Amino acid sequence: MPQAEPLSHDPTLTKTALGSSVASRLNGVFRPEQLGRLASRVQGRGKVSISVAFGGLDDPLSFTFNSAARSEVKIGSFPKTKLADNAVFLPSRELLSLYPGLVSLFETRETAFDETWRDTAVYLGMSALRGPRSVAANNILEPISEEIEGNVVEENGRFYVRLPNSGSRTAKLEAPLVSEGYRKLVMIIRLVSNGVLLEGGYLFWDEPEANLNPRTQRAAAKAIIRLAESGTQVFVASHSVFLLREIEMLLNDGQVRKAITPTYISMQRDRSEQEDGPASGKIRVTTTTDPEGPASIVAHEEESDQAMRYLEMDFA
Repeated sequence: MPQAEPLSHDPTLTKTALGSSVASRLNGVFRPEQLGRLASRVQGRGKVSISVAFGGLDDPLSFTFNSAARSEVKIGSFPKTKLADNAVFLPSRELLSLYPGLVSLFETRETAFDETWRDTAVYLGMSALRGPRSVAANNILEPISEEIEGNVVEENGRFYVRLPNSGSRTAKLEAPLVSEGYRKLVMIIRLVSNGVLLEGGYLFWDEPEANLNPRTQRAAAKAIIRLAESGTQVFVASHSVFLLREIEMLLNDGQVRKAITPTYISMQRDRSEQEDGPASGKIRVTTTTDPEGPASIVAHEEESDQAMRYLEMDFA
């Protein structure tokens, strides 16, 4: 359940101020030429309506804007309490090697990178925990460390990865000198060890499988499950059948299944013919708790089709 604190005494939290803030973030994250470009392309003026509800909070955050909007949204309602948990977005590319100077770049220059990169860089730069919370972080990391040997430290604005060497010795390497896939995984270690993803919060991970071989994809799957068990709500966008199967096999453990209820979400463009004309082209969203349920996974379909075509080849 999210932790919350009252906002009733914050005089700056008005619908107008919040609308400007939401619009600024939407522009900073999605980088459209103007805000209205985020609306679906339709004849006439399109409209976007968003509503986000959090368990444990009162009112949802709801807002609207139309296709002509440049930098403003209209707030319908907003929570009267503040969500205290962290939300982290991990892009498909690792950020450890880009960390030096990344935050200051956003503060002093116009950049084409979206603002989630800056937010994640700030979280990565937070120092490691000490005391009881450090013990809790180590408990979460222990099963992950069985697959991901090593640790990550920040010194003088740069990240270094400590890897096992010979015997009890470790080698300290600059982050750019280890593989990109490994750098992606140790970002998770860093975010747990500094408390950002400790016993709560939200992780949005885009294509964890990118630049990972099958063995390290298994490590990523274990990290996802361990974080979910510890109370972090994890959202994964993946095109990898291998990763999805690894997650499902881990969920097949009885104790894990009791702690985690997964939801699979599929989005497809509706190409079915309409009675009064061509296909609508609208996005159809399907949700299910069954990986073999109605949600269509394109990667699974294409991999199965490739396997059949491969088996039908004549190798003579």
